[in-house]
Amino acid sequence: MSKPSLARGTRDFGPEQMAKRNFIFDTIRRSFQRYGFLPLETPAFENLSVLMGKYGDEGDQLLFKILNSGDFSGKLVAQDWQEGYKPLTTKISEKGLRYDLTVPFARYVAMNRGTLPMPFKRYQIQPVWRADRPQRGRYREFYQCDADVVGTDSLLCEAEIVLLLHDILPALGIIDFTVKINNRKILTGIADIIGAHGMEGPLCVAIDKLDKIGKDKVVEELLERGFSGESIGQLDPIFNLSNEDEPFTELSDWLAESPVALKGIQELEEVWAMVKVLGLEHAKIEFDVTLARGLSYYTGAIFEVKANNVQIGSISGGGRYDNLTGTFGVPGISGVGISLGVDRIYDVMEELNLFKDAQSTGTQVMVSNFDEAAFTFGLSILPKLRQAGINSELYPDQVKLKKQLDYADRKNIPFVILIGSEELNSGLLTLKNMKSGEQQKLKIEDIISLLTAAS
Repeated sequence: MSKPSLARGTRDFGPEQMAKRNFIFDTIRRSFQRYGFLPLETPAFENLSVLMGKYGDEGDQLLFKILNSGDFSGKLVAQDWQEGYKPLTTKISEKGLRYDLTVPFARYVAMNRGTLPMPFKRYQIQPVWRADRPQRGRYREFYQCDADVVGTDSLLCEAEIVLLLHDILPALGIIDFTVKINNRKILTGIADIIGAHGMEGPLCVAIDKLDKIGKDKVVEELLERGFSGESIGQLDPIFNLSNEDEPFTELSDWLAESPVALKGIQELEEVWAMVKVLGLEHAKIEFDVTLARGLSYYTGAIFEVKANNVQIGSISGGGRYDNLTGTFGVPGISGVGISLGVDRIYDVMEELNLFKDAQSTGTQVMVSNFDEAAFTFGLSILPKLRQAGINSELYPDQVKLKKQLDYADRKNIPFVILIGSEELNSGLLTLKNMKSGEQQKLKIEDIISLLTAAS
């Protein structure tokens, strides 16, 4: 007999944890809908041809591949095993668990573009999987909450993402946060300026790790990736740029000879201005030229959100992708989106003790069960409670009252309706407040009114 265990990087969530998670999901969902996003779901696994090549080399290695059914290795020869894991993977695996929600969304748009209203705004709340090394705040299975707009180049979308984040996070109680923003065009321009044209991909992968591994390690990685010492030396300005009220002045001077970089700076300046016009006061946004995000499909603005004063990485990220559907034969559809990591948000809220005001979805009142007559009467009032929108249950077994009250206490049920012979004769039921111990004799209609008001 095997001992039950959890796969590393995964977690169980009991009823108490699920009430908290549902509070997060419901809060995010309401905000998504308020901004005009429509719901969408895609399969848990995709063809590897859909997933591979969209996340860079490191992302491809973190994809969970699914072995082909049956004798997956039956047609292999000795040479196949010697060619390395990449050629071998394509011969033994055709599918993989989704790594994020953006690429499956792009695949969906490419397949359904003729029936979608453009611009198309969708939100998606589903789990994703990454074969990462598990650690605090980093899991192999976790939920993402994505909102994307495709079919428009308008920078209004970027500005509304900033507003959306300022709507969602305070509603969850997360007040101290920073929305960091950069533009991939600026990073492309930096690569050009330092004489490393076309190498913005590896440049982004390396400097995206700056806050995790520090400048020296980033320099080492850049050398390993083929950047010359002279090119790396010209990167010094990115470590010293000011993030004050005029964050783009120094950057514009440094990158004045790069048209693509100046285009990226102009786009960010427009987003900053639009956020102000939209009326967001005291916006928690910060330009960060070292923000790169390793995903290779970003082409414009990139976002990352940090909850301040907690020991957890980013809780949200996203950006503009001008041609993600092009990999599926449908070029020219621009999009921009944001993804919120529910599991990290959950951990942040736990650390900051922000769940105390979260609404519980548990049972609000339990009906006791002393004997057959009380059980039958309880059956008759149970539908009335539920039809009034009150979460309620009838204790199924006729046992001592202490056991029934212990059950209600363990489930944090705030009220219990006691039905004995006296209550059956008078029609006045005893409502017990489990927290205060107070008991009242009331008609069922009055109990419903009281519980409705308390909810």
